[in-house]
Parts: sequence; C-alpha cells; structure tokens
Amino acid sequence: MEPLNHLESFVQSAEGGSFSAAARRLGLTPAAVSKNVARLEARLGVRLFQRSTRRLTLTEGGERFLAQVGGALATLQEAVAGIDTDDGRPAGTLKVSMGQAFGREHVLPMMGDFLARYPAILPDWHFDNQQVDLVGEGFDAAIGGGIELSAGLVARELSRIHVVAVASPAYMKGRKKPRHPSELALLDTLLRRSSPTGRLRSWTLREARSGGEQATVELPHPRAIFNDPQAIADAALMGLGVAMLPMPFVERGLRTGELVRLLPEWYQDTGAVWLYYPSKKLLPPKTRVFIDFVLERFRTERFAQRMQVD
Repeated sequence: MEPLNHLESFVQSAEGGSFSAAARRLGLTPAAVSKNVARLEARLGVRLFQRSTRRLTLTEGGERFLAQVGGALATLQEAVAGIDTDDGRPAGTLKVSMGQAFGREHVLPMMGDFLARYPAILPDWHFDNQQVDLVGEGFDAAIGGGIELSAGLVARELSRIHVVAVASPAYMKGRKKPRHPSELALLDTLLRRSSPTGRLRSWTLREARSGGEQATVELPHPRAIFNDPQAIADAALMGLGVAMLPMPFVERGLRTGELVRLLPEWYQDTGAVWLYYPSKKLLPPKTRVFIDFVLERFRTERFAQRMQVD
C-alpha cells in the first residue's frame, strides 16, 4: 500500500487543481506535495498529471486512479483517525452533494437537529446542480435525481416529484382561471430554458384520473424565460405570470397561500428524488446515521405526500 500522505497529496491536488491548493488543505508546502505526488508516480510507473505553470491536469491514467482511490481514501483516512469516538459516537467529515434550491429548502433545515444528535460529525455539504461521481470524488452521499446508478451505488427513493401549474393570487385577480391546459396559453407564462440544450421546455400535463387525457401546451409568446427553476418560482411569487414547476419549489408557497395551484386535476410526473450512497457492507457510522436520519425525517414530515398531488 502506498503511504497515506502520498495518496492524500494526489487526491487533494486533483481536486484543487494545483499543488498549492493541496498544500493549503494538508498543511504542507507545495514542494512537499509535489514530491509526494512524484514519488507516487514513480512507484506506480504512471504519470498522473500533466503539469503547466497555471494548472495541473489529470492524465487518462490519473483519472482512472482517482476514480479507484478517491472514495477509498476517505474511508481509510477515517479508519486511521478513528471514525468513532471512544464512546461509540459517529464522527468525522460528512461530504454530501445536493441540488442548490432543494438542499436549501428541504435538507438544510434538518442540520440543527442532526448536529444536536451527532455533534462529532462535521457536515461538508456541497450545493450544486451538477451531477457528481460519488465514489471518484469521495462523497459519502448525495440527494437528487438522475444520477446514473453505476456499480457500487445504492439509491433509496425519497419521493416521486410532481410538476404543477401555479401563479400568485395577485396575478390571478380579475383573470379567469383556466379549465384546460390549452387555456394556459392565454396567460403570461414563465418558461424554463434547458441549460444543456438551450431549448425551451414545453408544458405537458395529464389528468389525475385513471386513463386521463395528456395535453402538451404550445406557448409561443412567454412573458419571461429563465434557466433556473428557483428564479421561475420567485418570478411567480412576484406576480409576473404562470409557472410550471416541481413541487419542491412551490410547496411552501402553496401552503402559505402565496401561490395558488391552477388546473388542480392536472400534473406532470417528473421522476423521483433519491438518496444515493456507496454500497459498502460496512458503511462508516457517520454515513449510516445520516441515511437513517434523512429517511426518518422525510417520512415523519410526510415529504412524499407533499410532493405528489394525486
């Protein structure tokens, strides 16, 4: 096995993009980090980085090695440091990825109770809408949707997510409520542009009743276009028009009356939100208690029921 400090220097340099960034994280000098990486490369017989004056870039071999050792290193570090305290309490840094708006609205409020129960755990939570490589990037868990369930990962469904049409009471005042999705085109609409493709997302809804109709709404003249669903939700709250949004973005507004649901018999199922974690037989205690805590909290707060409308 390679010395732990050599592996730490490699992983931190890959994540930080430079020996200097790794040195700051590890409390070493850049020269010491560079020497550790050079010794690791010599031992492996593989060049791990392409070096330039501005930034380090992983070679193909370096990318493969990072994917293999990233998550394992975090587990090894905790084992060496003593992942549990003497009295058996879960401890250590808990690295979790989650969507920005979803994490702030539905996960962050849990932190106070979680820390009160597990004070020796240090949350290192990443709010990012980009998919992450749990194993390769050393994450303990992730909350979101659409992560490829590759070998070595487990996914626990937290809820199906429904998309609904909403507007503010102020916007709807004096306006006729639509009775069919096609009538949404008569209102000011707030559309979402897909960040990956640049295309405008169409609105498709289906009736909640069994065998109900499915309707796709053509919206050639939107009032505004955004690439961020939270911005759309904020615009709807401001009374700028009608939005079609997943329930995690509008549930609070509907509950407080700041938003009203249009077409209550219609919705779209956009998939599920999941809790992902590495499929280890012996999960670190910090990860196990986090998984149990999230599942318990989402269950007691009836999260799934709140995110589905039929």
